Amino acid sequence: MEESATELIRRILTDNPKKTVVDSSLTPAAVTLLLYPKDGEYCILLNKRTDTVDDHKGEISFPGGRKDPEDKTLLDTALRETHEEMGISPDDVDILGEIDDVPTNTSYLISTFVGTIPYPYKFAPSEAEVAEVLEVPISTLMDHDSARDEVRVRDGELVNSVSYSYDGHLIFGATARILSRFLELLDTAPEREAPWKSVQI
Repeated sequence: MEESATELIRRILTDNPKKTVVDSSLTPAAVTLLLYPKDGEYCILLNKRTDTVDDHKGEISFPGGRKDPEDKTLLDTALRETHEEMGISPDDVDILGEIDDVPTNTSYLISTFVGTIPYPYKFAPSEAEVAEVLEVPISTLMDHDSARDEVRVRDGELVNSVSYSYDGHLIFGATARILSRFLELLDTAPEREAPWKSVQI
């Protein structure tokens, strides 16, 4: 990622400190939201989970997972899981900041670390966990045709939830909520300073 874009995102995240959720009934987990320039676009790395993983089979997600006892911090969790799932070395990840904690209806509490990697990168996805690697342009996610605002009944109450469509895939749940918050933050950047708002050749 170009230095100016990297520093802009770092500044946006610094100016918008994460909202922390404290709930001991939820299992701590962490994901890495990685973005980088590819073919003139800024892309976000996602993957489709296999049908053999324990949770969220076949869903679109960020690299990440639950905190293990050997993880000293949730950043350790995010980087370990990103390495296990995608073959990305922790040393290659430049962490730019964090965004709000997200509780899930499957009793996890997700911490999200935003970072970038050098590109092109030779991914080595885990055959056991990753069915497909998705590199989704931010401009596509920001397109109103990609976003859907859905209303669902949860615990007897109507709840608004966002989802995104991309290349035949539906991105929903906690992943979509994390994406929505991140895009909301990116949208605060002035048009002239935001390279992800237009194709860069």
